[in-house]
This record gives sequence, C-alpha cells and structure tokens, in this order.
Amino acid sequence: MGAAALCLAAAAQSFADSGTAHKSAYCGTDGATGLAVSATGNVSCGAALQAAAAYTKAWHGTAAKPVQVRRAGTTWQCQERPGDPNPYQACVDTQDHTRLITLSS
Repeated sequence: MGAAALCLAAAAQSFADSGTAHKSAYCGTDGATGLAVSATGNVSCGAALQAAAAYTKAWHGTAAKPVQVRRAGTTWQCQERPGDPNPYQACVDTQDHTRLITLSS
C-alpha cells in the first residue's frame, strides 16, 4: 500500500527522533487527489483537510521541492518524502513540529 505524507526533512527527523508516539486521526479524503488525509498532534481535521487541499493545488510541477501553504491560521511546510516502498507527502506546522498532516493512498 503506497503512502503519501506532507513534511520537511528536518521537521520529520525531529518528529521521528522525539521518542514520543503520536496518535494519528483519519480525517477524510482530499477532493483533488483522492488521498486519505490524517492528522497528528492537536491538528483538527478541518485544518488538516484545508492544508492538504492547498498543498495538492500547489505541489504540481514542484518535484520534491518544499512548498509553504498558509491555512487555518498556520503556515505548513510540505513536500514529498521518500518512503518504503513508495514516496509520500507530509506537511508540518512550521512553529510546532509535532503538528503533522499526512496524505496516503
């Protein structure tokens, strides 16, 4: 099963190194891509769906370059990340790296 998640390399690294298990909540599907949207930390599903939609509109043609989007009062840094076996998309709150949004297939 392929996965897609939205995030910066440094943010993802600091998130992964925190040693704290964070629960992820399924929020629904992104209308443009059909990918499942999940939120980690205290990200509301409404904010996650808004940020995911803004990112999927902006990511086309950006390759793996980071893209910033501002939704729900937060600036999110988003980009494609390598995955095993498939790459994914991840967005992280630029002020609080425990707030993460992922997209998955």
